[in-house]
Amino acid sequence: MIQVLNSSWALLLGMTLVMVGNGLQGSLLGVRGAAEGFSPFMMSIIMAAYFLGFIIASQTAPRMIQRVGHVRVFAALGSIISAVLILFPALPYAPFWIAGRIVLGFAFCSLYVTAESWLNNSATNETRGQALSLYMIVQMAGIIAAQAILNLPDATGFLLFVIPSVLVSLAFAPILLTVSPTPAFETTKRMTLKTLFKSSPLGCVGMALMGTVYAAQYGMAAVFAVEAGLTLAQTSIFVAAFYVGAVLFQYPLGWISDRMDRRLLISLVAAMGGGAAVLAAVMSDNFTILTISAVLIGGAANPLYSLLIAHTNDFLDYDDMAAASAGLQFLNGIFAVAGPILTGYLMTEVGAYAFFVLIAIPMLLLTAYALYRSTRRPASDDTYDYIPVMPNASVVAVGAAQDWAIETAEADNAQEEEARENESALSPS
Repeated sequence: MIQVLNSSWALLLGMTLVMVGNGLQGSLLGVRGAAEGFSPFMMSIIMAAYFLGFIIASQTAPRMIQRVGHVRVFAALGSIISAVLILFPALPYAPFWIAGRIVLGFAFCSLYVTAESWLNNSATNETRGQALSLYMIVQMAGIIAAQAILNLPDATGFLLFVIPSVLVSLAFAPILLTVSPTPAFETTKRMTLKTLFKSSPLGCVGMALMGTVYAAQYGMAAVFAVEAGLTLAQTSIFVAAFYVGAVLFQYPLGWISDRMDRRLLISLVAAMGGGAAVLAAVMSDNFTILTISAVLIGGAANPLYSLLIAHTNDFLDYDDMAAASAGLQFLNGIFAVAGPILTGYLMTEVGAYAFFVLIAIPMLLLTAYALYRSTRRPASDDTYDYIPVMPNASVVAVGAAQDWAIETAEADNAQEEEARENESALSPS
């Protein structure tokens, strides 16, 4: 762990500040949108626009980095993000906010690709798992810390937009001034969605369903809080609770997943999240229930992303893992665009509690489908280690996680082979 910090502290510090800025702008727009008179449905379109930009960047950012280099991409993205954040309160018009969110989705995703390739390059085979874990922790810590800043008394002014703009600008100083060399960037080969579905139907269906859940959670939680009449302090606690749950559940569920049929665990975790969402929908006027439900939903939704990748890996050869993860991320991203829009439409038509309905339905469908798939074929005999990865991670972080899983599996196989050879040599002839 110390080795990882020594080699990557500047990058991890910078990304913490970036995640504070990103986490704050998402919640702040949800609160400010109501003050500007935007309906829940209009806010859902604004929030969904972020994921559209994210998808575009996931396909184009690697080529952009290859063409102009990491340092120039970093500098350009910092300027773009800071400028857009400042312009939101100056131009409170729906078309601009939609365009601004697309730009932010593109810029933040490109930033993740750049930072994660840098982090992966600085890690060794022995430290890659620790580096990915630290990276996920700083991401979560940044988003949670952002919700505390939301309590500053300036939700209708400029200050809360200035803060994330400044934080993102400051984030690039330690990264760009570090002496770490910039890495060479490698692209991932492709796998058709048809081939991917044949390899892992549960992985594909699960990623599509979870795309809607995570996007609704990330994009519409603050909008729900405003529509439900929560105070600003309650809003910050409610939004933070999703990510607290993710931190609390990620590693215990990962440990369990390496020791049981992952399809059964996926069904149990999805049932936990779906049940919590149903409870919150029924008792949406009870803040304590809302907060506990948010912890359970976040504790299910975020680990499920990693569980589905790990389950898919169990039915793939080494050479296909990276391509499969890229396909899973694409499915997740496509359905993430639809998640906030569906949520906003139902919230406008039937009320704020529809936020939880749109979380409960995909979760419960995943529960049923995971149980169904467990009856269609036996569990894989060769399983790979669970790697914690955030749903907003880029193809680089997921690819690094796949590399780590492969390297760990190969090392375990080598140890088992050596043990068998030693046992054979010691046995009497």
